[in-house]
Formats: sequence, structure tokens, C-alpha cells
Amino acid sequence: MTKPLLTALSPLALFLASCGPSVAGDSPAPPASEVKDAFAITEVAKFNEPWAMTFLPGGKEALITEKSGKLKLWDGAAVLDVAGAPTVAYGGQGGLGEVILAPDFARSGMIYLSWAEAGDGETRGAAVGRAKLVRGGVPRLEGLEVIWRQAPKVTGRGHYSHRLTFSPDGRHLFVASGDRQKFTPAQDMAQNLGKVLRLLPDGKPAPGNPFAAQGGVAAEVWSLGHRNILALAFDPTGKLWDLEHGPAGGDELNLVKPGQNYGWPEVSDGDHYDGRAIPRHATRPEFAKAALGWTPVIAPGNMIFYTGKMFPQWRGQALIAGLAKNSGVVRVAVDGETAREVARHPMDKRIREIEQAPDGAIWLLEDGKDARMLRLSKPKG
Repeated sequence: MTKPLLTALSPLALFLASCGPSVAGDSPAPPASEVKDAFAITEVAKFNEPWAMTFLPGGKEALITEKSGKLKLWDGAAVLDVAGAPTVAYGGQGGLGEVILAPDFARSGMIYLSWAEAGDGETRGAAVGRAKLVRGGVPRLEGLEVIWRQAPKVTGRGHYSHRLTFSPDGRHLFVASGDRQKFTPAQDMAQNLGKVLRLLPDGKPAPGNPFAAQGGVAAEVWSLGHRNILALAFDPTGKLWDLEHGPAGGDELNLVKPGQNYGWPEVSDGDHYDGRAIPRHATRPEFAKAALGWTPVIAPGNMIFYTGKMFPQWRGQALIAGLAKNSGVVRVAVDGETAREVARHPMDKRIREIEQAPDGAIWLLEDGKDARMLRLSKPKG
């Protein structure tokens, strides 16, 4: 079923768009700053707690992860189970997470996955693995191997982050590793929590990393002082950006540079959920400052940089999936190392994932149970 998203929303429509559940502990985002373009919205399929998706070459098939541990293949008509997915520690924010294609997927058939993995006792941590996707008949994964783990595993079920992206040249795998709601590991170089990591495709630390001389997990680290990264993406000029959840306020869009410290938990532009203040970024200039921040939050799900032909006026902009009320799809213009929000397109539900298809259409996954996969395109006429 296809319906237009109108260029102007009535007060009632804005109210209804804001009535979805908010992220626990997060304030609702303000009303949309601008809604100036229309979509045609087509419901394609439904999933149970989807978390990530990626298109296969040609754009007629896609892989979708569900938090409970299922990997799905949408083949353009039906949704199929993919056998051989890893066992996950499901609960809270944990489960099956990211899915991306290897840079040489057309030749190798390899994909990369991330998930929450159980440890000893009540500990858990994110893991990254790779496997060959075999299609034809019953789709399946072959040769799944774990290539990276969060260290150490800790208690709790939050802030895994575990977003993945390859560098534009395909030589390096970047991994977002959250602080696991433990705060101080983000500044501890003996742990790889609260960091962005640069690895080789086999999971080994990439040569030339800024802290390689320290050895251990520090050799993996590209940047530190991060909280809970839910988006990791390269812009069309080759710059790496992340989006991370702040505490009560202070969501951040960061230009991620090697060796930089982004300050968490020493500084934030939000406060603790119990109301205790956190020193602001402006008080500690030695820490890298966010390119853009949000208070109230948008609670990002993930982010892409749009490069398609269907919406040419958006090329080069970041398109952000928003989980907070009234966030929907948030558009951000990036100019060099600066960024500014230019528009919001409220949606009916929280948006977990946003992707661009080869034809330039924008695809969304709603958050939660019975969540829709939606295709956004230019309306006819």
C-alpha cells in the first residue's frame, strides 16, 4: 500500500506522529523543524524487532537481522530464513545486530555480522563474525567465524553499539564498540569498550593505528571517549562520522579522527538520568567537540550519506533514522567538518534503520515487533 507524506502536516498529524514510545531515559525530540519534500511510502514486508539491513548487488534482495537472532533474506517477494546465524545473548539492547557485505562480496559471497555474545556468569559482550552467504534452495551461512570481541565481557545488556562499516577502499573494517553502560572503560586503553576500532578484514588490528605501540587491545583503537554509537558511516569525501546516544540530552554527530578523544564520560552536553550534571564539552577543550548535538535527543538508529539520483537535492546529506518522538528521518547537511540539521520528516513509528537502494530510493525499518520495511520514493505526479 502506497501513501504520500504531505509537504505540510496539520497540528493533529504532528501530534499523532509524536505518539510513538520514546527511548527509555531519553527526552522526546522537538517538532519537525521542516518538512518540505513528499515521499511515496510503500510497505514491503514485516519483521520482528529488526535491527539492520543491507542490499545485495542489484538491489532486488536484502539481508535483514532480527534482534532475537534470526537472519532474513528478502528476495523481492518473500522473506526467507537464513540458516547458520550465530547464537545470540538476546535481551535489553542485545541480540543480532549489524549486517554488511564484504567489499568483494560479488566474488567471495562473504558477509559480516555483529551480535551480543554470552560470557561466563552473567557477562556479555559484542562479537563480530564473517561467513559466506549461500543462496539457492534454503539460504544459509557457511564457515561462520568470530573475528573480534569486546574485551572484557561485562554485566548488563546495554550499549553494545557494534555498528560496522568498511573504508571506501575496502581495506579496513571499522567497528563501533559501546561503553556497555560502564562509563570509565571509554577512557581506559586496556579495554576496547567506548571506542571506534580500525581492523583488517580478518579482524586483526590495522597497521598504522594511532595507539599501535601500546599493544593489546589498544592497537585496535582509532578513537576513544565514545558512549553508545548507533551509526558509523563515511561521507562522499571519505570522512568517517559517527552518531551516538547521549545520556539525558546530548546526542552527538562526530567527525571521527584518528587518535582523538571525544570525552565520554568526562564531558557531555547531556546530564545523567538522575539529574546529576556532567561537565560540558566547552569546559574541556582538550576533548574533541561534536560537530552537531541534540538536546532534546533524536535517539539515532543509524545513518547513511545519500548519493542517489531519486532525491538529487539531498546528495551528500546525512539521513538519520530517529527513534525518539517526532524524529522520523532527520536530514543533516555537512560542509567540510561542520554540520547543521536542515529538515525532519516525521514518521508514524520509531525508525531503527535507514538504507539507500541502488535506484536511489530510501528504505526504512521500523523498530519493535511487527515492524514494517518501507520504501520511500518520489510520488507520481
